[in-house]
Amino acid sequence: MSNDKISEYLAQFSQARNQIIEQLRRTIVGQSDVIEQILAAVFTRGHCLLVGVPGLAKTLMVSSIAQILDVQFKRIQFTPDLMPSDITGTTILDESSGKREFRFVKGPIFANIVLADEINRTPPKTQSSLLQAMQERQVTVGQETYNLPEPFFVIATQNPIEQEGTYPLPEAQLDRFMFNIKVDYPTYDEERKIIDLATKDEAAEITKVLSSRAIVNMQKLVRSVPVGDFVKDYVTKLVRATRPKDPSAPEFVKRMVDWGAGPRAGIFLVQGARAMAAMDGRFSVAIDDVKKVAIPVLRHRVSTNFQAQAEGKTSEDVIEKLLEVVQPPEIGKYDKKRK
Repeated sequence: MSNDKISEYLAQFSQARNQIIEQLRRTIVGQSDVIEQILAAVFTRGHCLLVGVPGLAKTLMVSSIAQILDVQFKRIQFTPDLMPSDITGTTILDESSGKREFRFVKGPIFANIVLADEINRTPPKTQSSLLQAMQERQVTVGQETYNLPEPFFVIATQNPIEQEGTYPLPEAQLDRFMFNIKVDYPTYDEERKIIDLATKDEAAEITKVLSSRAIVNMQKLVRSVPVGDFVKDYVTKLVRATRPKDPSAPEFVKRMVDWGAGPRAGIFLVQGARAMAAMDGRFSVAIDDVKKVAIPVLRHRVSTNFQAQAEGKTSEDVIEKLLEVVQPPEIGKYDKKRK
């Protein structure tokens, strides 16, 4: 594919993204960064974890995006008594055809967008039923393995203020989420507008923008956006700087971090930066694109210790300081390589 053709497709891609946001604005007020990060994950085949207090329209946001994207959407309310088969499906004895035979009945995981609402309300046994689906995009029941539809995304929500009766996600499952997105309170003006919208009698109409096939094509387009060596070097430096035992780690990381991000973080940083560039209609990835996705990618992959807590520092504070300290490589040396 020629560069001119890719540039043309990227312009269409950016236009589609603007149309999606325009439709979302009919039901969602504010949360621009959250929406951008969810769309970046969708266009890179990633999964999202939305963390925020109740009443911030997390569920409404996901269901609205599903409506706009014209894909199959299923919502699973996670509860302490939810079983893995309630998610993946189960095998039943079917006698409707006159013969007795076992038949697999697909669960709600067989959808394009799956909303795992309050995922930390269910025990680890049920949480783990999502692991294979999120990583391999398959579900194994008994001796049979079933492929999930394309595109496929898990968007989970979590309430950070309630700890009683909840089951924190294990690190292995957290690492499968591309982004850990913090949904914060709206501003005064935004909250006033939310109240205006809520008091209107008529419901907002949402127009479908993209089909599932169009989304798959856009995912391929995002993967074709080139990433320069200097961007890859910067991502490598940034990820390695989060590890306290790495020689390149700054002193504050060695003091405040128990363990840092793994190689998957670097892959997600590059993918997320590609999506940001593509949604902007640009043909190349910049360092700023990496910085834009650094906090949601690294937030749940950097574990702070008691020293950090004593100083009132969170993993976000550590990442923000790393973004100031870790300098991008000089572009000049890459120009010399090309010569």
